[in-house]
Amino acid sequence: MTKTLTPRLILETLLPQLQVAAAYSHQIQPQIAVLPAKELGNNFFAAALTDADLAIQNLVEVALLANFPQIRFYGEEFEQSGNTKYFRAIDLGTEGDYLVTLDPIDGTQFYLDGHSNYQIILSILNSDDYEAVIALSPAQNTYYYALRGEGAFQGTLGQSLAACTPLQIEQPKPKILLGWGMDAIQPILKQHYKVIAVATAYSRDVQIPNLNGILTGEIAGAAIASGKFIDSAALAFLAREAGCIVTTHDGSALPPLHTCQDYSLPGLIVATSTVVHQHLLEAVQSL
Repeated sequence: MTKTLTPRLILETLLPQLQVAAAYSHQIQPQIAVLPAKELGNNFFAAALTDADLAIQNLVEVALLANFPQIRFYGEEFEQSGNTKYFRAIDLGTEGDYLVTLDPIDGTQFYLDGHSNYQIILSILNSDDYEAVIALSPAQNTYYYALRGEGAFQGTLGQSLAACTPLQIEQPKPKILLGWGMDAIQPILKQHYKVIAVATAYSRDVQIPNLNGILTGEIAGAAIASGKFIDSAALAFLAREAGCIVTTHDGSALPPLHTCQDYSLPGLIVATSTVVHQHLLEAVQSL
């Protein structure tokens, strides 16, 4: 009997491959020496690429094609992958026709520089919203996952989905993360928080928080200029399922995914409390 395709089934089927990918990325991080070809512009995060990105994407693609050959799939490295042509589609489908997305190494620059706060993010998208997200942090021996309307969960890399426990974000540090293009609101927020603007605070020598810091309590909130489906918007979904407030820059609920362009939601505010959200909202709207 053929099993009904559900987001949980997809996650359960892919988890062993994702655990292998996590072990692989962690093991080779000290040796990896492929320097990225920098694209035009100053966002070196977006330009970074390593062997691990391509290898992990290929591993997930093989698992998807073997188990769910009719699935839609969009991986960050789709242009470089020889498997892209074997998938039925790389874009969003209609209701119930899921799109799986993958960021094989979210935070590639962190990864290249030997930091621990990179992750592997796999998401399952419906036409309107996320159905599931799993984010593995190989160097921290932990992963997070959420299914739509069921809350967020946390476990160690060796655990099954069922063995994970509910994620509780307790007493986050009074820090705010500002993504690329959000530097201008830094002065407004400094009276309440330590503000970390990625564009100016990033260092090869000292690790700064990534957006996944919202899940660990390392930051209390974040403002992102654009929420890419494969990474920041996926982490925002995890945060929302964990009880955080997630809105657009004008305080509205997020729009249906099928109304968005370029695999991205509009600018996002992610906050662990109503107070933090209000501070971020006021700062963003002052621009």
